[in-house]
Amino acid sequence: VQLVESGGGLVQPGGSLRLSCAASGFTFSRYVMKWYRQAPGKERELIAAITSAGGSINYADSVKGRFTISRDNAKNTVYLQMNSLKPEDTAVYYCNARNIFSVDYWGQGTQVTVSS
Repeated sequence: VQLVESGGGLVQPGGSLRLSCAASGFTFSRYVMKWYRQAPGKERELIAAITSAGGSINYADSVKGRFTISRDNAKNTVYLQMNSLKPEDTAVYYCNARNIFSVDYWGQGTQVTVSS
């Protein structure tokens, strides 16, 4: 089982990034996919979630209107489009997969730094 995030990096305030999380080793289409982030000295924060078929999406208030989660079950990939980035969005971003039996998988994380 693997979840591999990519797309992080350094971006200026107001910029955009698109994170990807490629899954393998499990039936991706049966899992709710989530994006979390963890800033230095802070707890891991759930920021976006999408159900297995994409029919329900939720966002944390801190990213609502700026971030968009999506998934492509044919490609076993979940995405996080991040627009209007702010310095406070700086964190390590993780993707998570969870099924109805509460089986959890995590990626290794990708660093996003928003700075001028």
